[in-house]
Amino acid sequence: MLFSSTLFLFLFLPLVLVCYYAFGRRARNSLLLVFSLVFYAWGEAWLVGLMLASIVANYAFGRWVEREQAAGSGRVAVTAAVVFNLGLLFVFKYADWLWQSLGTLFTGHSVEPFGALFVTSDWGRSVLLTPTQHLRLPLGISFFTFQAMSYVIDVFRRDVRAQRSLTNFGLYISLFPQLIAGPIVRYRDVAEQIVSRKETVAKFASGVRRFAVGLGKKVLIANTVGAVAAQIFSTPPEQVTPSVAWLGVFAYTLQIYFDFSGYSDMAIGLGRMFGFEFVENFNYPYISRSLTEFWRRWHISLSTWFRDYLYIPMGGGRVGRSRVYFNLVVVFALCGLWHGASLNYLLFGCFHGAVLVLERAWLGARLARWPIVLRHVYLVFVVALGWVFFRCEDTAVLTAWFAAMFGFAKGVPDFAYPALYLDNVRLLALAAGVIGSLPWVPYVLSRLSRAWQERPAKWALTLNALALAGVLILCALELSASTFNPFIYFRF
Repeated sequence: MLFSSTLFLFLFLPLVLVCYYAFGRRARNSLLLVFSLVFYAWGEAWLVGLMLASIVANYAFGRWVEREQAAGSGRVAVTAAVVFNLGLLFVFKYADWLWQSLGTLFTGHSVEPFGALFVTSDWGRSVLLTPTQHLRLPLGISFFTFQAMSYVIDVFRRDVRAQRSLTNFGLYISLFPQLIAGPIVRYRDVAEQIVSRKETVAKFASGVRRFAVGLGKKVLIANTVGAVAAQIFSTPPEQVTPSVAWLGVFAYTLQIYFDFSGYSDMAIGLGRMFGFEFVENFNYPYISRSLTEFWRRWHISLSTWFRDYLYIPMGGGRVGRSRVYFNLVVVFALCGLWHGASLNYLLFGCFHGAVLVLERAWLGARLARWPIVLRHVYLVFVVALGWVFFRCEDTAVLTAWFAAMFGFAKGVPDFAYPALYLDNVRLLALAAGVIGSLPWVPYVLSRLSRAWQERPAKWALTLNALALAGVLILCALELSASTFNPFIYFRF
């Protein structure tokens, strides 16, 4: 059940809000937990048991860590928690891929994850590869598993106290606004809010506005430019001209930002409707002037998670130069694999890690002397190349697509040119995407707020409300008329 679906907008969300505010404060956490499990079970009915198992296990791990700490340690318990959570990820997300990759390595052709595979090695010995069952990837497993791990690790670090209420801990893991696609919420950021948050009319109104903005980003921009990207990337790359290839990459670059940041905006807005404040997940990443800055602005909850729980424990920037470079590549290789069990995601992470090493080694100092415009151009170019790795799961298609982008394909301009994929609506969405990826709206609003400090203009407030209402109406019309409503991060 996507936030941008009519079922969620016109049935589930209104029902949750009515029940939430109709019940007393003491019952609200239990109510939200039940609705969150229903939300998850709607798309993953048979896997809701897995989430419940994760909740119970990590609740127990947190209590175990705290008891061990009282006796002077806690390492055994936190190690067990990390192994358990990484084991869940491995079994449900990576086992099939590794099995198929191992089968391909031994046999030279694709292997389905059913039955045992006997192969003959170069030494003439038969080898039995133990099979895995073909397991469906649970929705949001990367998000709720990382949240659970951060909780237990923070208890071990004495940053937070272990939660005594299983209901409250279950709500932290399964809270539906951020369950499927983040942001990755740290327990220490919401621990107090889970116990004693305050719902206000102002916060609710702010949540509605934030949700409307996110819905508009997703439905009106991401879906429209995503249709351009989908149409171009579905064309055999050897038939694509460079101009069409770059149009597809440009459209996908906008799609993935507005798709994911729009979903994060909706999650933050929904949280405010129930009295929660979640961390910001995006801060206009495409205005960055280096890839280093980009990762401080893109998917902030993920990049800070890897920084705090992997990069810094590995030594971070406090070790020798070569070790720092190694740490960067390893962290971003794992960050790539976090997105999916596929070689292209590993290549995506390694590509970003390699560029970050280059910037840290010598390129960053040279970039600082470039004009700002050229630094922006460099950043967008590098990020766009990275998104090609992200988009093309087949390595043969990936190679062919890079060939098409740089003029080595056989596309015929008379039959493959950008105008074939564009109309007025798509052009408007592309323009809105470019404008919306720049922080001009906060700038204008800040200037207006300073001008209206004493008495805000009533017409401006009315105009703002009408604009948001218009966005919601346009989104409803678009959702009712179109069947193209993908969400890129939904499977992570």
